[in-house]
Amino acid sequence: MYDPSMRVLTVLELLQSRERMSGAELCRRLEVSSRTVQRYVARLQDLGIPVEGTRGVGGAYRLKPGFRLPPLMFSADEALSLALGLRALRLLGLQALTPAAARASAKLARTLPRALSERVQAIQDAVQLDVSPWVVAADAALLGGLLEAMESGQVVAFGYTSRPGPSGAVASEREVEVYGTVHLYDHWYAVGRCRTRRAVRSFRLDRMTGLSVQDATYTRPPDFDALAYLHSSMPSALGGYETQLHLHAPPEVVRPQLGSWGVTLSALPAGGTRLQARRERLEPFAAGLLGLDCPLTVIGPPELRAVFARLAKRGARAASPLAGIMPT
Repeated sequence: MYDPSMRVLTVLELLQSRERMSGAELCRRLEVSSRTVQRYVARLQDLGIPVEGTRGVGGAYRLKPGFRLPPLMFSADEALSLALGLRALRLLGLQALTPAAARASAKLARTLPRALSERVQAIQDAVQLDVSPWVVAADAALLGGLLEAMESGQVVAFGYTSRPGPSGAVASEREVEVYGTVHLYDHWYAVGRCRTRRAVRSFRLDRMTGLSVQDATYTRPPDFDALAYLHSSMPSALGGYETQLHLHAPPEVVRPQLGSWGVTLSALPAGGTRLQARRERLEPFAAGLLGLDCPLTVIGPPELRAVFARLAKRGARAASPLAGIMPT
């Protein structure tokens, strides 16, 4: 119930299940202000749904008597797209939404005709989605708050901790006009104009704390491309290490093994594949690369070579016949 659109649908669902609901009760159920509830109701009315309201003490909302939404109709492709999309939330680091996704899947199953529901369930049971080992879990409530503030054009304030540098990590307080959110290389980012720095900046969600929505408003640039900005600002925006390796196998051989790793592969003129990726933590990245079925050469950075050297020593100890034997 974090997405603003889902909250609007939740208001409709609540009004369909009750004869009337007070504004205070809707605020409590949705955990939002009365002003926000009024905005949701106005959105429903704009969509042609007859929501009636009474003002004053004891004021409440209700659907016009006799109004009922027609049943939702989905084609087989539409139903499958919805079902798989709900399951794929974990791939984006949104594991916190798994219970909500399960409830939505159950509602979808109840909506579909029996034959189509059974077909979709059979396909779901046959599909497995593996989560990248480097995906960073995102705070779904934080993401929802950013999207809601962006939709209403309200400035947000939050605490932000920059990536560690020569002098360590730096904590600061920011006020930002959010222009867009992006999932890139296993992280979620908010991109917008930082009023504190007076320039467009990007912020990783896992480094943000204490989000609050301000009364100040702004107008989002209509053609702003958050993803393009993030790409153009690399590598400074992403942080971590820029790695490059030579894989001694053609791209078509290694690409299936690296499909969900968030890496860039390109064929080398002399044969083999150039692998480029940005990583904050080198050790799990190096350990994963050792599982590839081909030789590899580290081009850079030096820190990655050092990690491989440590892993080699650790592997040699593990391979020793005496490894694991406890001294008496």
